Amino acid sequence: MNKLMKLAESLFKSRLIKNSFWGITANGLQSVLLSLFFVIVARKYTTNEFAFFLIANTVYQFLAAISTMGLGQWFTRELVDITDKQELVSRFVKIQLYSGVFFYVCNIAVAFLLYSDPVLQYLIILLGVNIIFDNIIYAIKSLNIAEFNQNKTFIILIIDSVLRFACGCLLFLYPFSITTLCLLLIGVRFITLNFFLAFGSSKTISLRSLFRYPLARSEVKKIVFANWPFIIIGSVSIAYWRISNIIISKTLSLADVANFEISFRVFSIAQILPLIVSMSVFPALVQHFKTGTGLDFQNYYKKVFNYYLLFGLFTYTFIYSFADVLIPWAFGSTYNGTGVFTKEMFLTILIFPTALLQANVLVAMNRERSDMWFNVVSLILNVVFCFIGFLFVKNLTTVNLSIFFSFLIFHICQDVLLLRKKMVTMGHVLRFYLLTGSLAGIYVFLSMKFPPVALFTGYWLLLGLAFIKLPVFNFQLSPNTKPENSLP
Repeated sequence: MNKLMKLAESLFKSRLIKNSFWGITANGLQSVLLSLFFVIVARKYTTNEFAFFLIANTVYQFLAAISTMGLGQWFTRELVDITDKQELVSRFVKIQLYSGVFFYVCNIAVAFLLYSDPVLQYLIILLGVNIIFDNIIYAIKSLNIAEFNQNKTFIILIIDSVLRFACGCLLFLYPFSITTLCLLLIGVRFITLNFFLAFGSSKTISLRSLFRYPLARSEVKKIVFANWPFIIIGSVSIAYWRISNIIISKTLSLADVANFEISFRVFSIAQILPLIVSMSVFPALVQHFKTGTGLDFQNYYKKVFNYYLLFGLFTYTFIYSFADVLIPWAFGSTYNGTGVFTKEMFLTILIFPTALLQANVLVAMNRERSDMWFNVVSLILNVVFCFIGFLFVKNLTTVNLSIFFSFLIFHICQDVLLLRKKMVTMGHVLRFYLLTGSLAGIYVFLSMKFPPVALFTGYWLLLGLAFIKLPVFNFQLSPNTKPENSLP
């Protein structure tokens, strides 16, 4: 228990966590409000209307993720050294505006190429307007990051979330069509954009000056082609999940679209904690790698690894026990069967936290390009597994299992690279998969024998004690282990 308390204390005393208070608060509040908004929409509209809204939202977010081209990192890096900062800001925002317009046109094309229902086409075209707004907002957010003014971004995004939630709450007072809801959401995003222009950009950007700024096509092409890895890194994580939703919308029923999106919303909430903790863990990994010995770096990684593993297992067992009750309670009796699919999706949470940690380790070791290609391979495999599975069983379970197995291969690719760099041992890798598989399997088996509350409570009391007392559960290097001199 002392070890657990010491690690938690060291994590949450870090400068990054203190400085990121607004970010942590904003991310948590945004996720809660957005989830509540989707709960309201799911309850107030039919499954078909809800599914149409989800498909339109998916297409918009998928293209919006690509349209930014991940150039925020390039902009932040350039702003540090350049003398004429106003010129760079204007150039970057103008590029984002051009890109937003281009991908909005792509959004319209997708609406007519992939879907035939006129209502769905109209919703996709409507929500796609947000791509243009989002790109300009993305540029201003990048400016705030470069100037350490993230608190402005977080305050405005909280206001945006509150306004969207308020739009959902209006349905309790006055029912209106799904088209009207989309128009209200566009209005909210336009208000958010104006908040960013007026308060979030230190008044360095205005729409009038933006349109007047000249930008040659050759200059845009030069910047984009010089920074293509950012495009892949910036879009693949969102594309990974959104491509599954698009596949479902084209091959399965509208009910499956709703079931998948609800499961993903719950999964997104589960992601928050490891993502927030990683904000503290990553700089510590970088510091250990640059200033410590190889042994310091390895030991820190393996100590944190224990808790990422525990979080994944804890979340999976919680969802496995209570999803069948919680999902209908939150989203309504229409979705009584959604818990089954949520449990299937949460197989991925067993390996997501440790994969996130290992991605941070690879970036700390200057191996970010390798991790980028692992993401690309995982995305391709997700699609391939899905369509191969449809040849045998065409249902939502096939999609969920495709996500899990493609993510498992992503994790294994990370393991192989870390093994090659002598960052981990084969025993460490095998112990992780054996422990995770056996502990999750035992819980599933016991769930057929004991009631959920008693099983969950007793299981974690015993497992918590085992992780503290038994060496087999400890991934930390022993004190006698020699430093790895082969670390790059």
